[in-house]
Amino acid sequence: MDKFRLILPFFLTTQFLLAETDCLAQATQTKSVQPKDTSRVDREYVLETTMLGYFAKDGARNPTLKAHKGDRVRITIVNGELMTHDIALEKLGIKSKTLQEKGTSASITFQADKNDTYFCSLPGHRAAGMVGNVEVVEGAISDVTIAGQVPMKNGQPLNLNFETGDLKDWTATGDAFANPLFGQDPSPVHEKDMRLGFKGKYFLSSGGTVHYKQTGTLTSVPFKVTHPFAAFNVSGGALQDTRVELVQAGTDKVIYHSTGQGRATLQPVVVDLQPYLNQEIFIRIIDNETGVSQIPYIPNDKWAHINFDEFLFYSTRPAFPNELKQKDIIVLPPLDPVLHAGLSGIEAARVMTPPKGFKITLAAAEPDIIRPICFTTDFRGRLWVVEGHTYPVPAPEGQGRDRILIFEDTNGDGTLDKRKVFAEGLNLVSGIEVGMGGVWLGAAPYLLFIPADFKTDKPAGPPQKLLDGWGTQDTHETLNSLRWGPDGWLYGTHGVFTQSNVGKPGAPDSERTKLNAGVWRYHPTTHQFELFAEGTSNPWGLDFNDYGHAFITACVIPHMYHMIQGGRYVRQAGNHFNPYTYDDIKTHADHVHWVGERGPHAGNFRSASAGGGHAHAGAMIYLGNSWPKEYHNEIFMNNINGARLNRDHPTRSGSGYTVSHRPDFMAMNDSWSQWLNMKYDPSGSVWAIDWYDKNQCHSPNPDVHNKTMGRIFKISHENDKWVQVDLAKASDMELVNYHLNPNEWYVRQARLQLQERGASKKVHKALKEILAQNPDATRKLRALWTLHVTKGLTDKELTDLLTNDNEYVRSWAIQLLAEDKTVSPETLKQFATMAQTDNSSLVRLYLTSAMLRLDPNQRWDVLDALVQKADNKDDHNLPLMLWYAAEPLATLDMKRALSLAQKSKMPKHLPYTIQRVASIGTEDSKKLLKELNERVGKMDHSPENHEIQQLLTKVLEE
Repeated sequence: MDKFRLILPFFLTTQFLLAETDCLAQATQTKSVQPKDTSRVDREYVLETTMLGYFAKDGARNPTLKAHKGDRVRITIVNGELMTHDIALEKLGIKSKTLQEKGTSASITFQADKNDTYFCSLPGHRAAGMVGNVEVVEGAISDVTIAGQVPMKNGQPLNLNFETGDLKDWTATGDAFANPLFGQDPSPVHEKDMRLGFKGKYFLSSGGTVHYKQTGTLTSVPFKVTHPFAAFNVSGGALQDTRVELVQAGTDKVIYHSTGQGRATLQPVVVDLQPYLNQEIFIRIIDNETGVSQIPYIPNDKWAHINFDEFLFYSTRPAFPNELKQKDIIVLPPLDPVLHAGLSGIEAARVMTPPKGFKITLAAAEPDIIRPICFTTDFRGRLWVVEGHTYPVPAPEGQGRDRILIFEDTNGDGTLDKRKVFAEGLNLVSGIEVGMGGVWLGAAPYLLFIPADFKTDKPAGPPQKLLDGWGTQDTHETLNSLRWGPDGWLYGTHGVFTQSNVGKPGAPDSERTKLNAGVWRYHPTTHQFELFAEGTSNPWGLDFNDYGHAFITACVIPHMYHMIQGGRYVRQAGNHFNPYTYDDIKTHADHVHWVGERGPHAGNFRSASAGGGHAHAGAMIYLGNSWPKEYHNEIFMNNINGARLNRDHPTRSGSGYTVSHRPDFMAMNDSWSQWLNMKYDPSGSVWAIDWYDKNQCHSPNPDVHNKTMGRIFKISHENDKWVQVDLAKASDMELVNYHLNPNEWYVRQARLQLQERGASKKVHKALKEILAQNPDATRKLRALWTLHVTKGLTDKELTDLLTNDNEYVRSWAIQLLAEDKTVSPETLKQFATMAQTDNSSLVRLYLTSAMLRLDPNQRWDVLDALVQKADNKDDHNLPLMLWYAAEPLATLDMKRALSLAQKSKMPKHLPYTIQRVASIGTEDSKKLLKELNERVGKMDHSPENHEIQQLLTKVLEE
């Protein structure tokens, strides 16, 4: 149940070509001599496409494609990996069909008229580096470069290019360079479809893709730098330990180094040697990389070698069309060492390395638990665990094989010695929560409720289909991470590649909600469903901090997000449902858990230093009472690639948070470890479920995944004290008192019990005393939330809280007042006053979220005040949240919306409003934009006004 896909293409890039034309994965240019017609082209380019870029025959990444004005040009792309790609032209606005399978091809054909940009239009691909230029030129299109000179010593040319057929002038160590010279292309040590493109009679390789395990060093004799520039050809692995170095003789100072870029074609690198003129240097070719994978299901890396050829001096800097530039190379560090794999449950617990004072206990293992995919705890601290036997392929209706087990530790030894089966025959369950009379299940295409008799631990009736329409296109991105929110709603997350259209069974589309990536919520008694916030990638972890703020963990893109009601977040793929979003909120983390500059896949299994990789599962904000203070309110998540628990620290910043990395909590030291979630219990200890599987990649093929294994572990600190509790037996006033317990588990369970029971006036009075008198804001909020879920507050009492001294209380009062998407005129007036006078950025954020829930006609006064708060212009959340709230106003009153935007101190508010008004496309909208253009033209020529005029000119032309 990992959260990533297709790791190998990123560091096991392969090359191939079409035998009939010898150029399937290559770029070629041909000038036709026949008359032009629509069926022929004057100039043709063929490019191999991968997430690393578009590659030409000579190895050039994102080459500049040249043509004469008027040429009919065809660009054909060939997919170099099992991923989705296309090619598009920015100015002409054309694009190819989308490719998915490796080896498939697509083309675009156009007439060259002006310079343009080609790129992949899939979300995130252009930013990852899939972009290049089409250039219209005059004169001959030629790749000729100046001639170079072989370095000399004692009046004789050195054998730096191996044209003598031996290693004269070189010294070898190890076995990689025992017989390193080859004169064939393809060579006998490379795969048959690889072309090296070497010069002269010979080139050098430290083993190619056949003998990649060999290691060694090859060092040339020293020689004098007689020219200001040098160049040499290199290819092979983009690995730290496969490289060519130029070294200053005498000092052993490395003055230049280059690896390959994970491709076979030899490409030139250019070295500026001006600072070393008349000094002696030597060449050192290093291969210390065996390529042997320590991860059972990842093949050895055949790119663990280096190829070298054609070292020459140049009097001026040479220009090579296929120059290998350092910014285009993704240098990978060595694979992380993995100590263990495929251990028994007892051994797996033993090899983990928790911090001092902690211990790991194997609580349950196969055959008692198999494929635990999600779990929760109940009012007694017991574990309700789902076995996901159906995953990854949903069974036909009525043939599901998933089941729910109830586990209990009856004596406090950390072993779950009591086990019951609650329900069987379920289908594709991916999320579970208990409370409000039963069990809640995410089981696409349904959100289910099973009423429960908790005295017998048996269903009290058949499963009820509360909602349907949940998609199953990607079965590891279905609804998951169910959790009760502080406001009494059931929250969950959802992945980006599964498309859902959710509503009550039988509801028409008009009564459904479209969603893919994001956080959703469902009310257990009013049965309302809504999208809380949208975006990210494939979140598989959700929790709330002391202040009721939601955080999720995600994958592939940066991993940490503070989820704000109404927020729209950066997406791994696809578009926002609102086409006028224009920009989205980025990660709240100041770090990522992978290394490398080309995105997460490049760093998987090579990122122990950063946190282990990009795939995360689970989210737990520790609010227990027994672990050391340094762990309180910290966010824990499992790093699947890194087999370790990451730990992040949120710090208030502006309207939200900045989340920083703390030392990883512990390593599992076992590559099969796949913890999916963690939760703390009444004792303050933490339980974790482990899918435990050799394969970490999601696959629709059920045979890829192990079907016989699973574990539950307990993490306990020496301060933890085991307790047996049953909050269902607590009196109402005991449940109120639990709101002051230092362990949040009691607070959440007590609130859930009171929400289900319905509270008395006595309970409400006691909670109001906590709200009014407790000095701790978190205790005030606990009382406020429970008053809300038990209907213990009037609108007037909530409105009175808008003047509370505490910003958290004021903020939550705003959210709860806007819960039903309507507020009284008096409350709306008070919101407007707060927008003008309240100095809390957090309060302003909640006011903005509230505006997103109200009819746009009611938003003007509040937004008018908020957008003029210059101290929030650099806030992480507010500028975009304010735009999301203001965007619909353009359809109500274009002139007033433009006036609001002109007053706004938020960056991009005016440009976005101009774009939004332009999208309306009426004569009135054009007239307003023309008038604005005239006014701006009379203003001072500041960069901001110049930018606005450029935008106005563009939209008016369109």
